[in-house]
Amino acid sequence: MQKTAITAAEIAPVLANRWSPRAYDVNHTISQHELLSILEAGRWAPSANNAQPWRYSLATRGSELHGKILSALIGFNQSWAPTASALLVISMVNQKADGTPNTSALLDVGLTAQNMSIQAEELGLSAHMMAGFVHESMRAVLELADNLDPVLVISIGKRADASVLEGPAYEREIAPRTRFELDEIVLHGKP
Repeated sequence: MQKTAITAAEIAPVLANRWSPRAYDVNHTISQHELLSILEAGRWAPSANNAQPWRYSLATRGSELHGKILSALIGFNQSWAPTASALLVISMVNQKADGTPNTSALLDVGLTAQNMSIQAEELGLSAHMMAGFVHESMRAVLELADNLDPVLVISIGKRADASVLEGPAYEREIAPRTRFELDEIVLHGKP
């Protein structure tokens, strides 16, 4: 299923074609090269003061860690995420070296996650970002230090046909992609 974005101006094909599926090919095994490529794309994301406050926890389908990460997801995500080839949890360093809160870390985590999702698309894979998990459970599953907070989980894999899903997951999978129009979000300086 292709869901190419309908845009007011041309954008890079990798951006226009990227969307967040829930239907994954349960028979696809992600390669070490693909995982390394995705991690490298994330590593090279911009960050405030080059602090790079992201930390990655990676689990491939069938591994013990994959199951533990799934157990920390909230119900709806648990219904479709098990078929993803890999689950990647991005945690952030929540303090600067001087002990003050790292107020730009969430932005930086968003940038690394976006780089990874674009790289997955470039590799012919798909990624779906999830904030639907129990944070304290994920912290325990990953045995995170106090200075690390889990922020999001990315499922990665080969897209499958929507028919592998049921109920609300299926309905969301086949729904058209939508975004606000530019006139609704550009407040100043119309193009």
